[in-house]
Order: sequence, then structure tokens, then C-alpha cells
Amino acid sequence: MRTEVECFPCFLRQTVIALKQQTDDRGTQEDIIRAVAPLIQHADTSRPPAYTTTFIHRLIREKLQQDPFSRIKQQYNDIALGLYPSLKATVRESADPLKTASRLAIAGNVIDFGIFTSVDIGGSVSRALEPSIAVDDYLSFAEAIAETSEILYLLDNAGEIVFDRILIEELIDRGKKVTAVVKGSPVINDVTIDDAVQTGLTQICDVLDNGSDGIGTILEWTSQHFRERYEQAEFIISKGQGNFETLFGDCRKAHFLFQAKCDVVARELGLPFGSMILKRGS
Repeated sequence: MRTEVECFPCFLRQTVIALKQQTDDRGTQEDIIRAVAPLIQHADTSRPPAYTTTFIHRLIREKLQQDPFSRIKQQYNDIALGLYPSLKATVRESADPLKTASRLAIAGNVIDFGIFTSVDIGGSVSRALEPSIAVDDYLSFAEAIAETSEILYLLDNAGEIVFDRILIEELIDRGKKVTAVVKGSPVINDVTIDDAVQTGLTQICDVLDNGSDGIGTILEWTSQHFRERYEQAEFIISKGQGNFETLFGDCRKAHFLFQAKCDVVARELGLPFGSMILKRGS
């Protein structure tokens, strides 16, 4: 994907969302917005939006001297853990537990405080469990899982990680070895090892950090160890819009599970805003 003109106001909007997570001081907000402006002005439009957004959030954390999303990440991990028993029951009682778990993983992708200021988790779950979604390559997804023994699972957001845990547990029940991938350090509300510990994921599968604070998976910014695991992976489950932006078109071994949460991505796919997607890599 390329950065489009619609991305420029979105960069600024995301800056404001991040600042309001941490401070109400108008002077601090104005100073940081002015510092961010040159990054937006000089955005490389040949790259996906995730590149510029990464630079922006690095600067915000540097100026604030802390992670503005740490509190809301913990809050939504707890909210999602409260939903865990009922979500597990939904999977257990369904006719196709793998399909239901994959749909719930897509539903969890609505928990994104880099873009949204509030989320409707219940509504997202209901939409995900409807008979059809906008793009549904489930048959190839299930076939690939049946044919592989090891899976690399690229996680996305806090809160959402609990929905991913449910899918990962379903994969483990089918005899698959799963390695879940978190960010190497904080960026927006993306998961780090702390979130994996808080939500119990480290107790059920291996967890690997990618050595990067890049939004999505910007391979040249990740650690050599992660890149080796990525290249050697039999099959990859890629969660979230950022991973789609940065990896789609270069990873045939992956299936992408996410929601189209911006007009640029929706247009790229020829789909309405908010579409739910399980898409085979190409």
C-alpha cells in the first residue's frame, strides 16, 4: 500500500488521540502537535501509512517521556478477559469451532485506540458471527492449517489479544505448535510481552518479540531472529490492519484477519468501511 492524501489528516488525528490519552495540558498538546507537523509534511507517500505513523508515535512517547496508551491497554485486556468465558463457550458450542474462533479473532480487531476513541465490542462480535463476512477465504485458511504443524501468529492490539488467545487455543487443540509475536517495545495499543503475560498467553504458547516498535510488521526494522523465524515459517496468521498494510503482497504463506478501519484500506480492497476480512496472502 501507498500513503494517500486522506492519510495526512489522519496522521494528525491519531496524534491528538494519543495526546488525549495522557495529558489535558493544552500547552503540551500544542507543542507536540507542532513537533509532529514536519513528520507529516515530509511523509514518504511511496510507503504504507504505517511508516509515518511509527515515526509520529516514537516522537510522542519521547516528548511525553512515557507510553500514553499503557493504562487503556491494561483496561481493555481486563475487559476482554471478562468476556473470555462466554466467548470460549460460543466456540465450544459451535458447529465449526475453528471458523467461529477465527471470526471472533476478527471481531477483536475493533479494539484499536490508535484510530478509535471508543469501541463497540458486542456489536463487533455480533457482526463477526453473521453467516457471511465481506472477504471469507476460510476454506483455504482451514486447509492451510490442516497441512501445517507450526504456525507463526502475528498479534496486533491489547484487548484483542484475548480474542487471539481463543483462536490460538483452538489451534493448539488441533495439535499445532503456535508462536505468537508481540512488539519489541510499546507503540500505540499494540501488544508487548507485558500484555501476553497479563492475558495468560505466555502460559499456553511460545511468545516472541519482533525487536521493533514499528506499526504493523516493517521487516527491515525487526530483529534478525524474528526475520529468520518469519522466513522459515510454514504458515502465518497476520492480525490487524497495520500488518495488512505492511505485509500484503509479499507474504503468500499468510492469511490476514482484520477489519477495514479506514477509508484508504477499504478502497484498496474495494469494500465498505468496517468490512470484516479473512484474506489469503498473495
